[in-house]
Amino acid sequence: MNSESHNKDDHIADEPTGMYDPDEHRQESMFDEERFRELLAALENWEEETLAEWLEDHPEQKETFETLSGYERKRLYSPEDIEGLDYENDLGFPGEPPFTRGPYPTMYRGRHWTHRQIAGFETANETNQRYEYLLEQGQTGLSTDFDHPTLTGYDSDDDHSEGEVGRIGVAIDTLADFEDLFEDIPLEEVSTSMTINSPAPILLAFYVALADNRSVDRDKLRGTIQNSIFKEFIAQKTYALPPRPNIKLVEDVIEYCTEEVPNWYWANVSGYHTREAGGTAAQEAAFTLAAGMGYVEAGIEQGLDPDDFAPRMSFFFVSQTDFFEEIAKFRTVRRIWARVMKQRYGADTDAARRMRYHVQTAGESLTAKQPMVNIVRTTIQALAAVLGGCQSLHTNGYDEALSIPSEDAMRIALRTQQVIAHESGVTDTIDPLGGSYYIEASTVELEERVLEYLAEIEEIGDGSMKEGMLRGIENGYFEQEIVDSSYQWEKRKAEGDLKKVGVNCHTEGGEDTEIELFQANPETEERQKERLKRVKENRDDSLVEERIAALSEAVETGENIMPYLVDAAKAYATEGEMMGVLRKKYGTYEDPGVF
Repeated sequence: MNSESHNKDDHIADEPTGMYDPDEHRQESMFDEERFRELLAALENWEEETLAEWLEDHPEQKETFETLSGYERKRLYSPEDIEGLDYENDLGFPGEPPFTRGPYPTMYRGRHWTHRQIAGFETANETNQRYEYLLEQGQTGLSTDFDHPTLTGYDSDDDHSEGEVGRIGVAIDTLADFEDLFEDIPLEEVSTSMTINSPAPILLAFYVALADNRSVDRDKLRGTIQNSIFKEFIAQKTYALPPRPNIKLVEDVIEYCTEEVPNWYWANVSGYHTREAGGTAAQEAAFTLAAGMGYVEAGIEQGLDPDDFAPRMSFFFVSQTDFFEEIAKFRTVRRIWARVMKQRYGADTDAARRMRYHVQTAGESLTAKQPMVNIVRTTIQALAAVLGGCQSLHTNGYDEALSIPSEDAMRIALRTQQVIAHESGVTDTIDPLGGSYYIEASTVELEERVLEYLAEIEEIGDGSMKEGMLRGIENGYFEQEIVDSSYQWEKRKAEGDLKKVGVNCHTEGGEDTEIELFQANPETEERQKERLKRVKENRDDSLVEERIAALSEAVETGENIMPYLVDAAKAYATEGEMMGVLRKKYGTYEDPGVF
């Protein structure tokens, strides 16, 4: 893998550059000065007379109002709260930096977001049937969840896999499983997302090998491999290798995709799990942005130009139930990313500065009690994602607190997106909440909170965001931050400050609701083991040994391992055999144990 060399110093300063100053371009006021003073006087008069008189007989429900993240909210927002906002520099226009109002000029007037419902359970055959069902229902993109053995790089017949095969996602062992998974699905016509991280290069190799075997041009492949390894150590914990060698694998995927699979997103940088673990909106945004910056620095260290490879990195956020906080978060991350890519990394093109992201509604918010109420929660969360300007969306099934979602739950979840897209009217104009005093003030406030975190991570890494992420993982910084916020979150729930309908308020009713849950096939594990056994019996063992040996040599010499993984995949080498080479070289990881 040779590419045109670019000097690292062209894009990253030798000394810490610091995060940008959000107040640099802001002005004293975007309003007529005289009219603004009159407005402030009127506001003060309202507070002293109308409001004060009303509060004497009608006290508010509590002394302070806070968002889901614990950020205090004012009673009323007015032009005073956005006095220093500079329209051109802080908001701009859709499709132009800083992309606050949307990454594309026409947004949903041109095309709706991708309706990408996640599927993945039991074996490849069952998941393929769910793919077909969702496509028939109008889904526009495929997304795959994998079982725990696949996520951690073990074959279905490994002792580590016992009891977990096909449980929380689809079991994948060899290219033969991918052949079944994508049977009758035209790879050149569909966008495919795969939620896999530590073994991401191997699953990407299976997909490329499948395309090659079907004679599908690699430049026609569209989709993303999550490949967001930082968040595995921070929150999700389905890692397989230590952090630093795992970053080497990310670098290999960046380089390989840039040169060989140019329309494939080489990472879907995830903040979802940070928030699901109890993090705040600012932590989710900051840790995800810092991870993205770390991957950009990794690519630059490989000699790649960010204008060439950064456009093929996407992001992944949660949408929680605090409607306006989420919308402000989505606008915040786009603005920060555009500025960081330009000012820190010297990206010249809009494509490299334009953040694109997938959103999933909040699994954490779903309740086993009164599960049909989850449809309402998911609708609010999905609407926030759309009003925030997402490019892709997954809506959770109402029964996911109880089981893998049923077909009925997935249909309703997909219909939720379709009703928003076709009936709500929110797609008729771009950024309809832009200019709201509350939204704009919340966006500025969250931006400042996020920049504080980014500066702290940069300091941990002595000016390098990549090193800041690695050291922060190794010393438990990220985990401790999430633990602290999670404690406050759970405390508010226990004290009743955070209301949960059906759980700590309005608990009556719903006990007799009967829903048909997905029933896992108890024979899945044995069927998958038998499938793997047949593949091993029918493959050319000498060819497998030859290609595993070539992979091992590439790992030892530090070559880009992607071509060797594709070759091994075509020989029907297993995921566990390929991951075994990497474990032998790099070992495993012991978590610092904060949580």
